[in-house]
Amino acid sequence: MIRSLICVICCTILMLPATAQKKKRIPRPQLGDSALLTLVQQRTFDYFWKFAHPVSGLAPERTTTPEVVTVGGSGFGVMAILVGIERKFITREQGLERLLKIVNFMYKADHYHGVWPHWLDGATGKTVPFSRRDDGGDLVESAFMWQGLLCVRQYFTGNTPKEQELRNKITWMWGETEWNWYTQGGQDVLYWHWSPNSGWAMNHQIRGWNECLIAYVLAASSPNYPISPKVYHNGWAVSTFFSTNREYYGIKLPLGFPYGGPLFFAHYSFLGLDPRGLKDQYADYWEQNKNHTLINRQYCIENPKKFKGYSADCWGLTASDNHEFYNAHSPTNDLGVITPTAALSSFPYTPEYSMQALKYFYNNVGDRLWGEYGFYDAFNETVNWFDYQYLAIDQGPIVVMIENYRSGLLWRLFMSCPEIKTGLQRLGFSSPAI
Repeated sequence: MIRSLICVICCTILMLPATAQKKKRIPRPQLGDSALLTLVQQRTFDYFWKFAHPVSGLAPERTTTPEVVTVGGSGFGVMAILVGIERKFITREQGLERLLKIVNFMYKADHYHGVWPHWLDGATGKTVPFSRRDDGGDLVESAFMWQGLLCVRQYFTGNTPKEQELRNKITWMWGETEWNWYTQGGQDVLYWHWSPNSGWAMNHQIRGWNECLIAYVLAASSPNYPISPKVYHNGWAVSTFFSTNREYYGIKLPLGFPYGGPLFFAHYSFLGLDPRGLKDQYADYWEQNKNHTLINRQYCIENPKKFKGYSADCWGLTASDNHEFYNAHSPTNDLGVITPTAALSSFPYTPEYSMQALKYFYNNVGDRLWGEYGFYDAFNETVNWFDYQYLAIDQGPIVVMIENYRSGLLWRLFMSCPEIKTGLQRLGFSSPAI
C-alpha cells in the first residue's frame, strides 16, 4: 500500500469540517516568471518557518493539527529552510538556529532502532500513533527526514562551534539508524513499520514502484547498518508494478502503475536524489519521472471524464485532500481534483508546462486558491470545492523542486554525500554525480 492510501486511515481524526476555518485572502501582485517563482517559494516556505511548532521547530502535519508534527514532511521542511537561506528569506544564522533546534529535538525524540515514527507530539517528542498498530518506527517517513538532514549536513560546512555541532549530531544519528533491522530478521526486502507493542504486525513490505526508492538508497548507504544489494534487487525491484515498460499517449513509461500513478512518485525520493543521468539495470530515472509527468498532464488534457477546468494549463493528479476526504488521485483514480503540488513539484521535468500551470493557478483561480502559505492543497472546479488547508508533505516538494529546477541546490548537496555515492554504487547505479 502506498503512503497516500495509508493516509486515508488517519484523516478521519485530523480533518475538520470546511466550516471550521475561513480562508485568509492574500493580495496577489502581478509578477514576471522569476519573481513569481520566488514568491511561490517564499509563501510556501513560510509554512515551515512561520507555522512550525514553537518547541520542536518541526512542521505540523497540516494547518488543522498544529500540535502533531510529521517526520517526513519535516524532512522536506529542513530542505526548504536551506532554500530559504539561499533565497535570502532568512539569514544563514536564523536557519542554523532553527535547524539546531530541530536536530536537538529529533536527537531526544522517540525512535525505534534509530527510526522515528510517522508522527510526534511537537512539544514532547513522544510518538503519536498513526493507526492502532502503527505506533513505532516508520522507515519511509524517516528516510524522507534523512534525505533532508544529510543535505543540511553538507550545507553547513563552516568551522564555527554551532555548525560543527549540527554536523556532528546529524552524523551520529545517521550512524545509529538500524536500516538492516527493518529487513525483519534478514529477509531480502525492507519493511515499512516496526512497533514495540505490535512487532511486525503491520507486515508491510516496501516494494516498488512508488515513492520509496530513497529508503533503499539510504539503507544501502548506511555507514554502520547497511542492507546488502540483494535486498534492493530481490525486494524493491520485485513487484507486479515495477518494470512494466508500457506506453501511454505515445510516451514510454519504464516503471510503475498504469499511467504512472500519482505524481508524488516522481517527487518524494528525488528531492535530494538527482535523477539527471541516474540509471541502473531497471530504468533511466530522468526518463521515468519526466515521462510520468508528461503522461499525467496529457491525461488531464484528454480529460476522458470531462471534469471542469482540466486543460493544458490546469493539470496535476496526486495524493491530496479532496471534496470527499483524501485520496491518491491519478489517471486511474480521477475524482476531478487538481492538486497544485503535482505540477509545481514537476518543474525540473516539465518547466514550460509547470509554468503554464503555475500562472493558471495564480492568475485564474488564485482568488480562491492562494492564501497565507501559498496555494491551498487542492481544488475541484466541477463541484466548486476549494480546500482551506495546507499539508506539509505537499508543501515541501514545491519549495524544493522549484529550487532544484532553478539552481540544483538540493540535488547537489545530497549527491555530495560520500556515503550516498558508495550506496548508489553498491546497488549498481550510475550517475554523473558519482
